[in-house]
Amino acid sequence: MGGSLADRYADAIVSHSKLIVLLVLVLTAVVAAGAAIGESEDGEIGQFETDSEETEALEEIDETYGTDDRVVAQLVVRDEGGDVLTHESLLEGLYLQQEVRENESLNETLADEGFVALENVVATGAVFEDRAAEAEGPPDTSEPTLEEQIEALEDRSDEEVEELLADVLDPDADNQGEDPYEFLPSDYEPGSTTAESRIAFLFQVDDSGEDDDPEAAYAAQVEIDGLVEDRFDDAFLFGQGVTDEASSNAVGDSFAIITPVALALVLFALGVAYRDVVDVLVSLFGIGVVMAWLAGILGWLEIPTSQLLIAVPFLLIGLSIDYSLHVIMRSREARAGVLERDTRGRADSVPADEPAADGGSDGRTVRNGMRLGLAGVVLALAAATFSTGVGFLSNVVSPLPAIQDFAILSAGGILATFVAFAVLVPALKVEVDDLLEGRFGIDRQKDPFGRSAGPVNRALSGVVSLVQRAPLAVVAVALLLAIGGAYGATGIDTEFNEADFLPEDAPDWAKSLPGPLAPDTYTISDDAAYLGDNFQEQGEGSQAQILIRGDVTDPATLTAIENGTASVDDGGSSGTIATGPGGELSIESPVSVIQEVADENESVAAALEERDTDGDGLPDEDLEGLYDELYEADEDAAATVLYRTDNGEYETARMLVDVRGDASAQAVADDTRALASVVEADAPVSAIATGGPVTNAVVQDALLETLVQAFAVTLVVILVFLTVLYWVRHRALTLGAITLAPVVAALAWLLGTMALLDVPFNSETAVITSLAIGLGVDYSIHVAERFIDESNRRESLADALGATITGTGGALLGSALTTAAGFGVLALALAPPLQRFGLVTGLSIIFAFIACLTVLPCLLVVRERVLERVA
Repeated sequence: MGGSLADRYADAIVSHSKLIVLLVLVLTAVVAAGAAIGESEDGEIGQFETDSEETEALEEIDETYGTDDRVVAQLVVRDEGGDVLTHESLLEGLYLQQEVRENESLNETLADEGFVALENVVATGAVFEDRAAEAEGPPDTSEPTLEEQIEALEDRSDEEVEELLADVLDPDADNQGEDPYEFLPSDYEPGSTTAESRIAFLFQVDDSGEDDDPEAAYAAQVEIDGLVEDRFDDAFLFGQGVTDEASSNAVGDSFAIITPVALALVLFALGVAYRDVVDVLVSLFGIGVVMAWLAGILGWLEIPTSQLLIAVPFLLIGLSIDYSLHVIMRSREARAGVLERDTRGRADSVPADEPAADGGSDGRTVRNGMRLGLAGVVLALAAATFSTGVGFLSNVVSPLPAIQDFAILSAGGILATFVAFAVLVPALKVEVDDLLEGRFGIDRQKDPFGRSAGPVNRALSGVVSLVQRAPLAVVAVALLLAIGGAYGATGIDTEFNEADFLPEDAPDWAKSLPGPLAPDTYTISDDAAYLGDNFQEQGEGSQAQILIRGDVTDPATLTAIENGTASVDDGGSSGTIATGPGGELSIESPVSVIQEVADENESVAAALEERDTDGDGLPDEDLEGLYDELYEADEDAAATVLYRTDNGEYETARMLVDVRGDASAQAVADDTRALASVVEADAPVSAIATGGPVTNAVVQDALLETLVQAFAVTLVVILVFLTVLYWVRHRALTLGAITLAPVVAALAWLLGTMALLDVPFNSETAVITSLAIGLGVDYSIHVAERFIDESNRRESLADALGATITGTGGALLGSALTTAAGFGVLALALAPPLQRFGLVTGLSIIFAFIACLTVLPCLLVVRERVLERVA
C-alpha cells in the first residue's frame, strides 16, 4: 500500500506539474504576506511560570530595601607603565564631564550624580581649600559645581595637585563620605599618588518602560564613548549600550566577511554535486520559498525574535539542501536506468507499453524519471518531515515562551521544506527540463552524484567494502567513541557567561581586506577582562546579595556574617568575589556598616564598645539597641543592610557582595551560596543567595534542564514514530531503534568533542545541538528507506548495500559537504556566538553524515545476517 500511495502521489505531481507550481506559488505569496502584515518585536528568553527561592528572595529585597533603577557605565582611564593621577589627566576627566553636560541630549540621560570620579573628589577638595582660605566666617560646605571644580584645579600647579592628591588618598583622610579607593585598581598601594589606571562611574536615567531597555541611555553611552576616545590616548567606556553596539557591529562585520565566502562555498559545493546550473538554480529557488514561508509564519503568528531563533533558518537551509539533493539525484538515477529494473527483471518504472506523459515510451524520459524518482524518495521525505517536525514541536511543552516559539517556528519551517522540495521543486524541475529538452534540444539527463567513476565513487565504494567486511568492528568502534563522548559530556562546562558573548578583535588577514569588507577594531572583550581584573564594577550583573531571615537581632548573626566573610578571605571561593585596593573583600553587611559608622560617629562607637564584652569588635548583647543607634546616626547606611518595619522591629538583613563582571553566573551563584551556607550554619537564621547573577544562573540552569528534557522527549517521540512506521510498512519492530541509533551516537560524539574543545553546553549551544538530531534523523531515514527498498528489489545483500551507499550516500555527501562548508565558515566570525554556532553546526553535520553512512549500514547488515540465521 505504501508503494502504491507513493506512486500515485508522484504521478499526480508530474501529471499536473503546471497546476502544482501555480498553486504552491500562490500559497507561498499568501504565507509570505505575513512578513509585511504581521508585527514581530524583539523578544527575550522569557521567565519561568514557576518560582524559585532565589527569585522570591530578590522580590522581597526589591519590596523592602528598594531598587536602584539607574543605568551605570564605567569609564576606565589607563596608562600602562605610566601615571593617570597627573594634573593634566585629572583635568581631562573634568573637561570630558563638562563636554557631556553641555550636550543637551547627553545631559538629559544623566542622573543627579552624573559622573562620580576621583577627579571630582580631588577637585572638590581644592574648592573647599579655596573657600576656607577666602572665608572670614565658617566656610561654605555646599557641593561645588563642575565649573568650580575645574576652575579650582586649573588654578593649581602640578606640585600643588600632587600634594592635594596625597591628602585625598591618605587612608585617614575625611573626604566627605566619598571613598577615593573605589576609583583605583585592586593592586593600588594605599597612600601612593601614582596609579596606572583609574575608574569613574557614569550614572544615567531613562524614561523607558519598566520592561523596556533604556535605549536613550544606551545610545548616549555610545556617543560618550566616542568622546572618551577623542580625549584620552588609552581609555574606554564600558556599559550595556557600548557592548550592545559592539556586538551588533561585530555581527554585521562578520556577515559582511563571511556571507560571500559562505555563499561561494555553498554554490561551489552545489555545483560539484549537481554539475548543472539549472539544477542549482532550481534548488536555490526552493530555498527561497522556504525562507519566504519562514518570514511569513514569523509575521502571521507575531513571534518575537530572540537569540534562540537563529538556529531555525540554518536548520531549514540544511534540510532544504538535503531534500533537494535526494529528489534531484533520485530522478537522475531513474533517468540513468539505475532504478528501472532489478536483477530479477521486474520493471519498477512505468510499464513499457504505457506511453510517457511527454511522448517518450521508456522510463528515462523527463516525466517518467521524476515520477519514478519521486515515488522512491517521497515516503522517506515525509517520514523525515514528520519525525523532525514532531520532534522539534515537542519543545512546545517548555515553560519558556521563547522555547515554545522556537518549537512552533521550527515545525512550521520543516513543513514548508517538504512543500517546497517534495511538491514544488519536482513539478518545477519537470517543467524546466521539459522546456529545455523539448523546445531547445538541451539534454537534461545527468549522472547522479557518486554513481559515475571518480574519487567520490571510489570513496563510497570503499565504505561499501568496509561495511561488508567488518560491520561488527565498525559498530564496536562507534560504540566506544559514543561511550567516550558520553563520559566526556559528564564533565562538559555548563556555565553561562555573558562575557563569552562579547566580540573579539579580527585577525590580521581580515583587517587587510579592502574597503568596506575590513572590520572595525574590537577591544570590548579585552576591556571587560581588564575591568574584571582591576576594579570593583557597578551596575547590573556586578553584585550578588544574601537575604538573611530570622532572628537578625541575635548577636550570633553578626558573628556568622564575620565568619562567612573570613571563609571567603581564606580561599573559600573560586575568585568571583571582588576585592578592593589592599586586597579587602568587597562585601557590605551589617558588620561592615556598623564598623564604618562607628569610625565616624562617637555615639555608635560608644554603643558598640558597651556591648562588646569580649573585645572582638562585635556586639555580644542588645544588638537591637545597637541597631537603633545605627539608624539614628546614619539611616541611609543602616537601611542598606537592615530592614526595619514601621513598628521598629528588625525583620531581615542582607549582605551585598560585589562580584567580577566577567565571571560566569553559575560560578558567582556557587560562591554566594557557599557564603550564605556559612552564615546559615553559624546562626539561628536562614540565608538565601540571590541577586542578578544568582537569579540569572537559576534561569539558565532551568533553561538548560528544559532543553535537555526536550531532547529526551524528541528522541522518544521519534523512536515511537519510527517503530510504528516500520512495523506498519515492513512488520519490523527493531528497525525504528536501529534507524535512531546513529543519531544518538552522533549526538554523543558531538558532546564529547565539545568537551574536548572547551565549548560549553548551555542554553545557547543546547539549541544549536538540536540540529544534530534534526539532520541526523533526516539522514538516517533516507539511508534506512533506501536500504529496505533496494533489499526488496535486489537478489543479494551486497548489491542492496552498494546501491544504498553509492546512491543515497552520494546525495548525503553532497548535502553534508554543502551545509557543513556553508555554515562551518561561521567559525571565522568576530562574534563568539556565531563562532560557536558555526563550529557546533559543522561538527553536528559531519558526525551525522559519518554515523548514518557507516554505523547505520553496519547495523542493517548485522540485522539482515541475524535474520538469515534465524530463518
